Amino acid sequence: MAVEGDKYRSYLVGEGEKDTHWRHGAPPTYDLVNKLFEEGRTTEWPKGSLEETVQNAIKTWEMELSHKTRLGDFKSISPAKFKFFVNGRKGLTGEETLALGSYNALLQTSLPPEFQYYKADAETFESSHDVFQMAFPRGFAWEVLRVYSGPPAIAFKYRHWGYMEGPYKGHAPTGELVEFTGVAVLKVDEQLRAEEVEIYYDPGELFAGLLKGEVISGVDSVDTTASKLQPCPFLKGDP
Repeated sequence: MAVEGDKYRSYLVGEGEKDTHWRHGAPPTYDLVNKLFEEGRTTEWPKGSLEETVQNAIKTWEMELSHKTRLGDFKSISPAKFKFFVNGRKGLTGEETLALGSYNALLQTSLPPEFQYYKADAETFESSHDVFQMAFPRGFAWEVLRVYSGPPAIAFKYRHWGYMEGPYKGHAPTGELVEFTGVAVLKVDEQLRAEEVEIYYDPGELFAGLLKGEVISGVDSVDTTASKLQPCPFLKGDP
């Protein structure tokens, strides 16, 4: 059965995707997180507005990063020029970002190990997605709150949120809203493909919500990886 397109993401279906290598063998679906997004977003941006364009561009990039296995299949970025910067750290190339995965790339830290509530160096691409899909079974929604400047350097504020309805690293689900905000700069070429994505946010906002749940007896709240927890079924959707 053919997979329908997604109204918030491009490059899921069509002639241009017939040779795409999908991580799980087929294009993902985003029904659960789209519903969460539509129910919880603060603003419904007008169709064709710069805000909607930026929002859909980032959602599309995240989809490609999570579900396409070859950088050559990415259409939302300029592969040869792409760099990803988080909180002022050294920029990652497209291949480096693809190897790490979005969660590991976003959550790298120079804090001493005893202060790390997520150890990116100890997680694989797959285990990192398992951890957060377990904690947020309905997905982790993302929206643009405000755009400050237009292309080629698009500065904007964003919000990420979900409901902690599953465990996180030995902490029991709370069912509560977990969210954080940040700012970013998206540098694009003439075709609006990303050449650089630069993100700033406070990870403490995220972990403050994830660590509120009671510690599950017999499970290490810091060192437990996804493989030590009860695995959840694959969810064909991310932010």
